Amino acid sequence: MATSEPSSPADAASPAASPAASAAVDLDRAVELLAGKRIAVLSGAGLSTDSGIPDYRGEGRVVRKPMTFQEFRADPAKRQRYWAGSHLGWRTFAAARPNAGHRALAALERDGIVTGVITQNVDGLHLRSGSRRVVEIHGSMDRAVCLTCGQVFSRADLATVLDRDNPWIDEPGTVQLQPDGDVEITDVERFQVPDCSVCGGVLKPDVVFFGEFVPAEKFREAVSIVAEAEALLVVGSSLTVNSGVRLVDHAARRKHPVVIVNRGTTRSDRRAAVKLDAGTTETLEALAARLDPSAMIER
Repeated sequence: MATSEPSSPADAASPAASPAASAAVDLDRAVELLAGKRIAVLSGAGLSTDSGIPDYRGEGRVVRKPMTFQEFRADPAKRQRYWAGSHLGWRTFAAARPNAGHRALAALERDGIVTGVITQNVDGLHLRSGSRRVVEIHGSMDRAVCLTCGQVFSRADLATVLDRDNPWIDEPGTVQLQPDGDVEITDVERFQVPDCSVCGGVLKPDVVFFGEFVPAEKFREAVSIVAEAEALLVVGSSLTVNSGVRLVDHAARRKHPVVIVNRGTTRSDRRAAVKLDAGTTETLEALAARLDPSAMIER
C-alpha cells in the first residue's frame, strides 16, 4: 500500500504566520514592487490621524450625514450651523502639524522617487511638510471663497473676524464636543456669519462638499501625476469617494502596480498588487528608509 512521504520537521512545526510576520512579508513585497520606480501618491484622512485630525470614516467611527452643497447654498440657517461648527474645527486644523508620514513623503519627493502627491485631505499638511507637487483635489480649509464673485479669502483672517463677531463662542455650555471630534453648537442662532466684503455674497470654505464635483482642472492634474508615474501608492484612504477609485483605475489600466496602505478594507483592494493593513506613519517611514534613490533609472 502506498504511503505519503513524511513531512519535514519544519513543516510539521510551522504554525500559521503571525500578523507581524505577514506584515513584514507584505512590506517586503511592496518594496520590491516600488523599488526603482517613479511613484505617484494618493493620500487620505488616515495619514493625518497621527497629526490629531480625526478620520471620520475609520473603523468604529460614528456614521455622520455631512451637509451637501445644495443644503449649504439654499438654507441660511444651515450655513449658520455649518460655519459655527467649521469655525471651531478650524482651530484643530490650524494647530495640527505634519507628522513623520508627511515628512517621509516629502523626503521621497526630494530624492526623486515620489513624483507628486494627490491628496483627498483639506488640511494643508503635505505642503507644510515640504512636499512641492501637491494636488488638493478636495480643496483646502485654509481658504474661503465667495460663491457670487469668486473672491478668495484667507481662512486665518476670516477666523479673526468670526472670533470678533462671536465672542460668546467659548462660554460654558455653548459647545458640546462629540465622540468623533466634531462639535455641536447649542446656541447656533446667535452665530454671526460674515458676508463677502467685496460683493456681500455667500462665503464657503474652499473645499469640495458632498454634492459637488471635483474641479475638472484639478482632476486632470491628478490624472497626469498618475500617468507620468510607474506605480501608485495609496496611503490612509478607504477610497470611499469616487475620485480616489477613478485614480486607482487609471493606474491599473496603465498596468502600474498599486500598493495600498490602510487600516481596514478599501473599495479598491481587488486592484492592489499589495495591500498592507497597517498604520501609514510607520509604513511610510519604513518605505522611505528602504527605497534607494540610487536605484532610480535615469530617464
